[in-house]
This record gives sequence, structure tokens and C-alpha cells, in this order.
Amino acid sequence: MRTRTLAILVACGVVALAGGWYFGVATTPHEQVAVDAGKLMFPDLAPRLQHATKVEVEHQGKTMEIDKRPDGTWGLADRAGYRVQEPKLRGMLTALTELRLVEPRTSDPAQFPRLGVEDPASPTSNSNLLRVLDSAGKPLVAVIVGHRRVRTQGNVPDQVYVRRPDQDQTWLAEGSLQVDAEPTLWFDRDVMNIDHARIATVVAQHGADTIELARQGDKITVVKPADHGKLESYRVEDVSRALELLAFQDVQPDTAPVGPESGRAVFTTTDGLALTATVYQGDKDIWVRFAVAGDGAAKAEADRLRSRLAGWTFQFGSWKEKALVPRLADLEAKPEAAEAGGGKDAGAPSPPSSGQPRAATAPAAGSEATPAAPAKP
Repeated sequence: MRTRTLAILVACGVVALAGGWYFGVATTPHEQVAVDAGKLMFPDLAPRLQHATKVEVEHQGKTMEIDKRPDGTWGLADRAGYRVQEPKLRGMLTALTELRLVEPRTSDPAQFPRLGVEDPASPTSNSNLLRVLDSAGKPLVAVIVGHRRVRTQGNVPDQVYVRRPDQDQTWLAEGSLQVDAEPTLWFDRDVMNIDHARIATVVAQHGADTIELARQGDKITVVKPADHGKLESYRVEDVSRALELLAFQDVQPDTAPVGPESGRAVFTTTDGLALTATVYQGDKDIWVRFAVAGDGAAKAEADRLRSRLAGWTFQFGSWKEKALVPRLADLEAKPEAAEAGGGKDAGAPSPPSSGQPRAATAPAAGSEATPAAPAKP
């Protein structure tokens, strides 16, 4: 009896294995079975990218566009062509040419959101559709890029989930492809870097009010008006460092509207470079336009900065205004009495006379005395 039962179980096992093979591998789409591990997703893409003139990234129905300009550089279309970080762009395009298929994943659209490869036009989508086009508007490559696969091991290749826009088959691919749809993540944010030790003078104007700072030894200080209060050294130093490692938040062409002018300042360096910063009020932050001049030793630097800054208005945090266009009140130390709330004796009760203890004050008529709160254990 036991031998017969064992034989039946073995037979059932063989049938189950055969059925699993038939309904599993035998019905797998041909493209899944035929893929070799490590195969390039886009063979021969590298030479074709030489004809690329536009890069588009669609996310949640909105498209960011990076165009190749006549001078060969690349710029953001919705920022009037302001330059992008070209090393970042080159890195993304190179990663496309090196993307290798590792293994097929789901082809069920209901499962796409789990991998982040759903329709990029959806307002809740997490995917990015990356397209590279030539001068005729013909796509050289298009791919939907999803979630990156989290790897806990060290020294292992990056992996990402991808899907071709016209196919339901998804893939796990090997490569360092990173796609950003937010324009501000593509900016080359550096404006200038003028070392604070080079600043010789700063002349700031707010309407009819003018202050002048000048270098004295290794620091700058306020020289006009000569009659001023005690200065906060760190605030004065902030002025000398206003153009040091300067990076913006956003940018727009000079033709775009800005708020009223807040003030302007001219920073002059020890070698003759002159930079004028004009500050305008924004909704929350400030907008700044720069003008550059310089001759002799400063001419080459002035020309380089002018080509970078001319025609643009840059957005900075509002906190930067006091360094770029300082007022005397911004630099002076606050009176100690004001900081202490009117002085250490302000509001203090008068001492009792004749050394007698102070009598308790009776509550006003018609009011009730508030009972003391019980002491905490």
C-alpha cells in the first residue's frame, strides 16, 4: 500500500513539474527568453548621439527641454536657454549608451507603478520619459526610467528599472542612468567667486543714503559716514564675502519683470575689477543684476564675467541683501539696553524701605485672589 502511494505521489510530482515548465518558460515571450545578460539596451547609440540637438524629460505630464545652442553649449528652454551643467548632461547621455539589460520583469501595466515605469503623462506618475532628438525632431532614443534598485552590497553596479515607451515589457538594467525633470537641478548655479581678500572698496546706495567701506589692513570697515556707531565685525565681513562662492537659486532674462529696486553697490577689487550689483525686490527673495568693468590686469576676468552675467537676472535668498547692498544700520551693533529689554533694572520692583519686608498687595475690590498652584513633586 505504501509502495503504491509513493508511486502515485512521484507521478503527480512529474506532472506538476512538466506543467510548470509548459505554462512558465514555454509561454514566456520570445524577447524575454532570447535576451542575453549584459546586452546593450541601445546598441550603436553613441555615434548617433553626435547628431543630438534636444533632450526632453517628461514627468507628470510636464516636459523639461534642454536645447543645443548655436555656440555648441546646452541650455534650458524655459529659462531662455540659460546654460546647464554640461558634465551632468554628458554623464546622462553616456549612461544611456552603456545601459545593459539584466533581466526581464513584469509586463503587466497594473504593476508598473511598483517599478516606477508607469505612464509619465499621469499627474501622479513617478517615472521620467527621456527622449533625445536630432535637428529634424526625430527621436534618436526614448526610454521610460523608473526606480533605482536599492543595493546593500558594496562595489556592485548601479541598477534601474526601464521600459520602452511603445512596449509593456519592463526590464532591470545595469547602469548609472539618472534623470532629473526639475529644471533647477540642471542649472550651472555658480555666478562668481571673488575672494574676500581682494575687495578694496564697497560703495552702497539706497536712494539718497550712501555708505562706503574700504580696506584697512586685512579687513574692511565703514569709512563714510565717519560718524557711526560700533560695528558688528561679522556683519562687515559678510559684505567683503558677498561675492565669494556666489551661487543663485533661479535665473531669468533681463527682459523679464522684477520688483522695485532696493539698492545697488559697487565692489572694487585691489586689481581694478569693478562689479555693480543692483538688487530688486521679489515676492519673498531678491533678484540681482550684475554689471562688470575692468582694465589692465582685470580685463580678462572682466570679459569672462561679463559674458557669463550679461543679460541675466539672478534670484538669491532675501538674507543675501544685507551683504550685497548693506545699510549702515545693518552693520552697526545693536544697543545693549535694547537687546536686554531696556536694561537689567528695567521693570524691577523697588527695594523695600527701612529694611522692612514688603507687604502683600491686596486684591482689587470685586476680584478673587488666584490660588497658588500646588508644588510639583
